[in-house]
Amino acid sequence: MSRTMLSGILAACLLSSLSGLASASDVKLVRYGPVGAEKPGIVDAQGRIHDLSGHIDDITPETLSDASLDALGAIPMSDLPLVPGNPRLGVPLTGIGKIMAIGFNYVNHAAEMAVELPTEPLLFMKATSALTGPFDDVIQPRNGNKLDYESELVVVIGKRAQYISEAEVFEYIAGYAVGHDVSEREFQRERGGQFTKGKSADTFAPLGPYLVGRDNIEDPQNLSIWSEVNGEMRQQGNTADMVFGVAQIVSHLSQFMTLYPGDVIFTGTPAGVGDGMTPPTYLKPGDVVRVGIEGLEAQRQTIVAPR
Repeated sequence: MSRTMLSGILAACLLSSLSGLASASDVKLVRYGPVGAEKPGIVDAQGRIHDLSGHIDDITPETLSDASLDALGAIPMSDLPLVPGNPRLGVPLTGIGKIMAIGFNYVNHAAEMAVELPTEPLLFMKATSALTGPFDDVIQPRNGNKLDYESELVVVIGKRAQYISEAEVFEYIAGYAVGHDVSEREFQRERGGQFTKGKSADTFAPLGPYLVGRDNIEDPQNLSIWSEVNGEMRQQGNTADMVFGVAQIVSHLSQFMTLYPGDVIFTGTPAGVGDGMTPPTYLKPGDVVRVGIEGLEAQRQTIVAPR
């Protein structure tokens, strides 16, 4: 973001506070365009994308401060060019520093996997190279035979957080997104017992379609969450069933590492994954997976053969 653009945004933020225009609570951000050439956009109440590139260069960690989000929300939609057609959507922010994820964080998922409930959040990491757009293909990795799906609520950090309490957490959250924690169970369990190894192949972290400002979500612990494969509903849950809620997770992680703007946290998945079925049922090339969360919209991916 240029210094001129930043100054303009902060000035707009002041106007917003004086005029009562939209705040960060109304912001729904998106990045659209070809891979590597995405542009920043904002989504209106009708679901249409408006171009923000006249105001910011991209949606980066710097964009996630309350001041910047408030300023973007204060720009009248009528002043922003409408993006025509149905462009490809990318990951809704760039510059993500860390992808953290929490395992076995829904009571019913832990039960279907026959594991005891964790006594504190079970952390693993996903490689940032796994990030991909919400409607891009998921590539089955070479030598991977147990490909699985996991619909997840993702928390996006907006402010540097270290040793924060649960009561403070929501001041540090910029917003939320849908995440698909694609998993290769053979890599995860049979190749050294590594969650990260089974969760980090290219295209294993579809994120989006939108980055939804935190105040748009009244209660992150009461959202329906689901997935379907080839039109068949597989997961139907609610974030109320989390073992550890959003506030507990973010506070807990901040005790062990500093969280920075743009860091993202996958918060776990409910029951219904292919690995928990009898017999286990894994994804194969040609399958179409949809994952979604109430208030955050949905993703859709086609599984393609190894490259």
